[in-house]
Amino acid sequence: MFGLFGGKDWNVVGIIFERPDLYRVNGNRGKGGEAATIRDAVKNHARTIFWAVFDQKGAFLEGATGQGAVNVPAPVVQKLTREMATLTTVREVLSILEKGKEAKVAKTLTWTGYPPKPEHRA
Repeated sequence: MFGLFGGKDWNVVGIIFERPDLYRVNGNRGKGGEAATIRDAVKNHARTIFWAVFDQKGAFLEGATGQGAVNVPAPVVQKLTREMATLTTVREVLSILEKGKEAKVAKTLTWTGYPPKPEHRA
C-alpha cells in the first residue's frame, strides 16, 4: 500500500446508487493523508453501494460494501463485489486517474444486465 517513500497514492472508486436504473462510478485520486480522507468519505457516503481503493498500477488494495447497498437487490451487490475490479467503466475511470491529469472522474456505470431497468406496469 505504501510507495517507496512511505506515502499513499491511491485511486478511490465508489459505485453510487442514483436511482434503481442508474448507478454512477465516482473516482478520486489522493496522496498521503488526503487519500485516507477520500477513502473514508466514499466508504461512509449514504449512497455508496461498493467502494474500493486501487494503487496507481490498478491493483485492488481494499474495498467493501457501503451503506447504499440496502437500495440494491442482494444478487446485484454480490455480483458487484465479485466484478468491481474488472468492470469496464471502473477500468476507464482508473485509467483517467492514473494519468494524473484529473483528480476526480464520474461516469455512468455500464454493466451488462445491471442495473436492472424498472418494470413498466400497465
